[in-house]
Amino acid sequence: MTSRTEQRAATRRALLAEGRRRFAVDGYHDVVLAEVAEAVGVTKGAAYHHFASKAGLFRAVVAEVQRELGETVAAAADAHTDPWEQLRAGCRAFLAAGADPAVRRIVLLDAPTVLGWDEWRDMDDESSARHLAEALESLVAAGVVPEQPVEPLARLLSGAMNEAAVWLARTDDPGALAATELALDRLLAGLRQ
Repeated sequence: MTSRTEQRAATRRALLAEGRRRFAVDGYHDVVLAEVAEAVGVTKGAAYHHFASKAGLFRAVVAEVQRELGETVAAAADAHTDPWEQLRAGCRAFLAAGADPAVRRIVLLDAPTVLGWDEWRDMDDESSARHLAEALESLVAAGVVPEQPVEPLARLLSGAMNEAAVWLARTDDPGALAATELALDRLLAGLRQ
């Protein structure tokens, strides 16, 4: 027998998983919280208890997907020992992640609109943007990138990456990712000493 705490945690996980699936497939505006609750076998009241609203569930799903995206970017970077290759690999992993339907629909297309730009950017900063700043700091410290304030450089590159990721999420061009990676390599090459 499970304790009430374990049962609540299991209910929350089930609602998050079903919400994530539905937000990725149907988009925020077509998801009904009561239907998410029904799909996992709980009452609408239980869903409201855990998340207060559909927006609350969405915010929790975005945070989860953003955290996973940050972990993916960090893992891709950590697979390399050379700081320059870490930067390239992390940036490429971020761009490629848009192929995941959850990242594409939830994080890149719906989150900026539903949550607003400021909240979306704050969540991005917490999950993956900090990895970019850390990578740039290590490149400046190693002399690979000229000495300069890292914060504006990280913001510029993050903005370019986010814009490219949103564009990739919206395009049907099968060669778009390869073309974007080539443009990224050229852009990054301009940063080197």
